[in-house]
Amino acid sequence: MAKLSVNINKIATLRNSRGGNVPNLLKVAQDIEAFGGQGITIHPRPDERHIKYQDARDLATTVTTEFNIEGNPIKSFIDLVLETKPTQVTLVPDAVDAITSNAGWNTIEHQSFLHEVIQEFQNNNIRTSIFIDTDLKLIEAAVKTGTDRIELYTEEFASQFEAGNKNAIKPYTEAAVLAHDLGLGINAGHDLSLDNIQFFKQNIPNLAEVSIGHALIAESLYLGLENVVNMYLHRLK
Repeated sequence: MAKLSVNINKIATLRNSRGGNVPNLLKVAQDIEAFGGQGITIHPRPDERHIKYQDARDLATTVTTEFNIEGNPIKSFIDLVLETKPTQVTLVPDAVDAITSNAGWNTIEHQSFLHEVIQEFQNNNIRTSIFIDTDLKLIEAAVKTGTDRIELYTEEFASQFEAGNKNAIKPYTEAAVLAHDLGLGINAGHDLSLDNIQFFKQNIPNLAEVSIGHALIAESLYLGLENVVNMYLHRLK
């Protein structure tokens, strides 16, 4: 079974819209774990428009499952990860003003930089993952960075699947097979939802973990958070 890590950025966005501490981010994280969620993901950005750096520090002492911090490895982010020591850090090449993640790493062009950053995290016993597209050459180059895992960027699959094109899964299947053959763990995330997660899981061999936030929180507005977490767990079996 692939693990479900719930991204709680949208909870922080809702909290920040009114100030104060409602909804309580730490309580939501604890509830998600109690409902069966197997990990908590956050993606702090430099402007702290949703997850704040202090949230990462607070969650590091309260999350009891897997704690995953995503972000662009600028100095402030690297310092935060080394301070909080999450289970996993997922490196994402976000522009400072990006609304959401919209591209994977060019592991050929940035190989040396990624290798240096990854080695520092691994020296601190933090598992590393690289956000990446399905280009097989980039997957091959990812091995040379020393990363433990890759996270397949699934927006294209999700949009094509919604349009009825199930063949859009093929590049992801091929990427996963190659990554596994090369000794890389396989994560996935971005626009995965209750509508497409089961099909995705069935076609991605050796899928270790998915990180889902926007869709899961939106679906929970209608169906309830505990119910939605367990619906994902059922589809990931």
